[in-house]
Amino acid sequence: MPASNKKALAARLKRIKLLILDVDGVLTDGSIIYNDEGIETKAFHVRDGHGIKMLMREGIDVALLTARSSRALEHRAKDLNISLVLQGRKDKLEGFMEILVKKAILPEEAACMGDDVVDLPLLRRAGLSVAVRVGVEEVKNAAHYITRLPGGRGAVREVTDMILKAQGRWKEAMKRYLK
Repeated sequence: MPASNKKALAARLKRIKLLILDVDGVLTDGSIIYNDEGIETKAFHVRDGHGIKMLMREGIDVALLTARSSRALEHRAKDLNISLVLQGRKDKLEGFMEILVKKAILPEEAACMGDDVVDLPLLRRAGLSVAVRVGVEEVKNAAHYITRLPGGRGAVREVTDMILKAQGRWKEAMKRYLK
């Protein structure tokens, strides 16, 4: 990445007060698994979850916005203490605007992560738009940053660490681990 792009990315990262995550393809690898009883299960990466917890401990909120609905996601959100979870939102832009109003923040203070075309309306309006490495080309073309790691395999943690470091919060976040 050219130095001018790194500088612009750093400026965007510094403004972030909220990280909005898509679920399938971002928090998961995009697989949808049903057991014999028809119950959907999902696999979430432990480091993504820990990155979310670190971010929230440092005062940056996290919201989940997905077009699908899943009980597995409800459990994961509860486990991570994420209170703002919008499921079954086919119109993601409407969900994005609802989240901004609830959190009383501006679009440029929100980072959004996505992987597919349904995420484009909010990615085009967010202060920081992030595409996961295996996202579709249209999403990657709209993104300010494309992760090195794929969704469901550490991409969220990559971004949470970037935000904390850009905002000078990394050392404080690490104190509890360096005793």
